[in-house]
Amino acid sequence: MRAVVTRVREASVTIDGECVGRIGQGFLVLLGVGPEDTEREAERLADKICGLRVFEDEAGKMNLSLEAVSGKLLVVSQFTLYADLKSRRPGFSKAAKPEIAEPLYERFMAACEARGFAVEHGRFGAEMQVASVNDGPVTLLFDTDG
Repeated sequence: MRAVVTRVREASVTIDGECVGRIGQGFLVLLGVGPEDTEREAERLADKICGLRVFEDEAGKMNLSLEAVSGKLLVVSQFTLYADLKSRRPGFSKAAKPEIAEPLYERFMAACEARGFAVEHGRFGAEMQVASVNDGPVTLLFDTDG
């Protein structure tokens, strides 16, 4: 699995003009699933992201966790994280097929919720508009393959 995690002051996802997910302070998570991924990777990635300490403490150091700031997550499926960029037109054959990816996307979100976090989300496979007010900016890349 691959994830781009951005610390945000707020973020939202809109589908067909309707806001379907919105958070204040927390993480915007763009989540991609590879063909070899399993529930184990979804659990491990949820553990890493939910345990991140990248919010500033009173001394201005990135030391506080999502839990410490009562943060939330906005999770958006993002198959393009597995793009093959060898040519000018990306190929997406390295992304998991929807029948594999969607249950693991759901599993990741359930794992975050099981850790006590509020999770908003987009709609798997939908055309979405994602808006965010990045905080810092702080953006981190995760890849369970490496």
